[in-house]
Amino acid sequence: MLNKEIFSVSGLTAAIKKKLETCFTVISVRGEVSNLRRQASGHMYFTLKDENAQISAVLFRGNVNLLKKVPKEGDQIIALGELTVYPPRGNYQIIVREVEFSGEGELLRRLQFLKNKLEKLGWFDASKKKPLPKLPKTIGVITSPTGSVIQDILNVLSRRFSGFHLILNPVRVQGIGAASEIARAIADCNRYKLADVLIVGRGGGSLEDLWPFNEEIVAEAIRDSEIPIISAVGHETDFTIADFVADVRAPTPSAAAEIVSAEKKQMLLDLSKTKTHILQTIGALLRTHRRMVEALSRRPPLSSPYTLLGPFLQKLDEMKEDLQASARQKIKSERLRLSGLVKQREMLRPQTQVTQLKENFSKKARGLSWVMRQHIMQRKMKLEQLVAHLKAIDPRSLLSKGYSIVFRENSDSVILSMNEVAQDEILRLQLSDGQLKVKVKNENI
Repeated sequence: MLNKEIFSVSGLTAAIKKKLETCFTVISVRGEVSNLRRQASGHMYFTLKDENAQISAVLFRGNVNLLKKVPKEGDQIIALGELTVYPPRGNYQIIVREVEFSGEGELLRRLQFLKNKLEKLGWFDASKKKPLPKLPKTIGVITSPTGSVIQDILNVLSRRFSGFHLILNPVRVQGIGAASEIARAIADCNRYKLADVLIVGRGGGSLEDLWPFNEEIVAEAIRDSEIPIISAVGHETDFTIADFVADVRAPTPSAAAEIVSAEKKQMLLDLSKTKTHILQTIGALLRTHRRMVEALSRRPPLSSPYTLLGPFLQKLDEMKEDLQASARQKIKSERLRLSGLVKQREMLRPQTQVTQLKENFSKKARGLSWVMRQHIMQRKMKLEQLVAHLKAIDPRSLLSKGYSIVFRENSDSVILSMNEVAQDEILRLQLSDGQLKVKVKNENI
């Protein structure tokens, strides 16, 4: 037979909500985080699941801000809270108040066990701590090369410790194998004596993130290190085994850099105070000696500076004149030398040489022309003399003086002797103004 009571959807949901919240006031649920969504309001919504079932969960902003570590997708957690029903959707969910990460309790137990063990072995004794060098020449840093730790250290050292030399030995600082890398890096720095002091650390994180610095292998490497080590792991509230074994524990990586540079800063302050004291002492001495000089200056012959300085001033003037004269002579000599070099340089220029050759050629051409004219005049005079001589001995010139030349009548042969002609032979007589024919009439022929 059916129940006569009829519920509305809202009524039934309210009844279920009241029943669940009454029965399950505070619960702890273990499961894997999935479907994680973080809203702009800061609230987080996710699903807790195992291999057979799942349940919705909500973590409101106020509780998120109280968590040391915020859950992420895939984390195994234990959620502490209360069970409730969300009426608009009609499903039940957990309102989470606190979160404990699965395995964190085991890590804390292991941490405490190792801490007790190493403390009994004397690894934490203050008498075994090595002093830090006052002014380290080389600072070694063992941390992740991509994290903010190395940048924080560099920023602090750049501001407080100018001229430092830093060597980064990059390692992983969380996850499987990180502890072995850190220990090996510490050993390498000691084997090769890479630094005067080492800063070993990383930024903040959960206990699981910081766990490599709680491994015994890292603690042993720090204990065996001959180089003083500053541990700078996590934030000020974080403590690891490395902090207890190290020679100095720094609350943060930036604080580690400040510790390294603290001695230099103190020395600079001491130097500044010493400088101030020295300046004050020198000032007092200067004032005392100034008064003494002023008293002496009023005494003769110091009342006038020229009494003592006059000879030196005159000597200085003479030296000045000698230097000026020497300088002028040197300048004149150098100018002459420079002028000669300039002329030599000009003579070596092809254009200058061509011009000089042209001038020489012109001079030689004019000389040759004059010699030729003289030679021609001499030849001309000699020729004129020869012409005059020839004219003087030219037979025809004698004809004008009454002489004649006798030729045979029909030839140009000259008769030189009377024996060459016969009686009544016709001859030609060449006179200065013509020829005559004559017949020989000489009884002696």
